[in-house]
Amino acid sequence: MSDAVLFEMVEPHVALVTINRPEARNAVNGAVAARLEAAVDRVEADPVIWAVVLTGAGPHAFCAGADLKEVSAGRSAGLATERYGFGGFVKATRTKLWIAAAQGHALAGGLELLLACDMAVAAETATFGLPEVKRSLVAAAGGVFRLPRALPKAIALQMIATGEPIPAALALQHGLVNAVVPAAEVREAALGLARRVTANAPVAVRESLAIARQALVLDDETLWRLSREASARIKQTEDFQEGPKAFVEKRAPRWVGR
Repeated sequence: MSDAVLFEMVEPHVALVTINRPEARNAVNGAVAARLEAAVDRVEADPVIWAVVLTGAGPHAFCAGADLKEVSAGRSAGLATERYGFGGFVKATRTKLWIAAAQGHALAGGLELLLACDMAVAAETATFGLPEVKRSLVAAAGGVFRLPRALPKAIALQMIATGEPIPAALALQHGLVNAVVPAAEVREAALGLARRVTANAPVAVRESLAIARQALVLDDETLWRLSREASARIKQTEDFQEGPKAFVEKRAPRWVGR
């Protein structure tokens, strides 16, 4: 179970979480769900961690979704946790930034894991799809409502209704991913994006993300109130009180040459 998901600190403030089942195209089983839930809890509890890159082992798949062998064996309930849903991840309330590094295909539940992240980097050869309707299923781990939020309506509905995937180039064109790079460069590209985030004030990033994540589901009046409250909290932080120049000087040496 401990090997199903790997957790490592790869540089200051950035953790790398790897779904480690390449022989099963990183499909989610009970061990993956339990360990991903534990990874989320560890990240949330550790003030040193500001950003996380989530990836899959091996060259072929970020995650192929649910492990069908587990489903056939009647163990589908174990693919979700009570607190965080499918994969121990899709329903988690997180304050830290998560970046998906899709070095391979993200399909079914694998795409739902990616959609639950805040950003994504993909390989040129990766594809993205929700094939559930081909199996008389619904993409109920967030896919049917998160995909229309992430893509133009027509593209999202086509993917959901046909079950057919789209290539990485189209995913980039329509904003499903932040960057597309050669497969060998996906991890480094995702870490580079994480570095750009962690060069900023961590409390300001978390407060900003907390509002931005709700931008499509809350009314403007509520969002204005949340913005005012966040600004008031940030003004009490050490980094704000030191001033922008001191903050930049304090952070910059850590990342020079990175």
